[in-house]
Amino acid sequence: MIVASVARRYARALLSLGLDEGRHEQYGEELETVQRALLATREAAAVLANPGATQQQRHGTVAALASVLDLSPAVVSFFRLLVDRRRIGDLAAMVRAYRAMLDQQVGRVRATVTSAEPLEHGDLDRLRQAIAGITRREIVLEAKTDPSILGGVVTQVGATMLDGSLRTQLERMREELKRAPV
Repeated sequence: MIVASVARRYARALLSLGLDEGRHEQYGEELETVQRALLATREAAAVLANPGATQQQRHGTVAALASVLDLSPAVVSFFRLLVDRRRIGDLAAMVRAYRAMLDQQVGRVRATVTSAEPLEHGDLDRLRQAIAGITRREIVLEAKTDPSILGGVVTQVGATMLDGSLRTQLERMREELKRAPV
């Protein structure tokens, strides 16, 4: 709970700066890029999280990553602040908090659609448009596959789940048959 609270404070500060500068989307993308880079380069993440590493070593690692990732000065400063305050381990929570606040700020909703097999691009576009029509917001749609649902789709929009999977329909039929009089 404390990590989420701290993450929201840091994310809110960067978002506020991004909104003032008109670069809020860019800063969000850069934060996600930093997170992916740290997951991909365990050595850099280890140096940044190591309490035995000197400040010069940590700042050198930040500078190297910033150069390779072509980060904006504001995100580099934010990144350096996280390292100095030993909050780099909370980066994933900050990225989630930033994304949630940014989505709310710009009126965007994230949705996930899960199908038994990969959906075609046109199907995803029609789903995105249908969800956008219902919610009256811009939709960022993530597609997943799960063969265990057998067919149909399971859609989650925020906290709302719409389960149109064949597996769930079969489960309902089975329960109805169990309750039916003999």
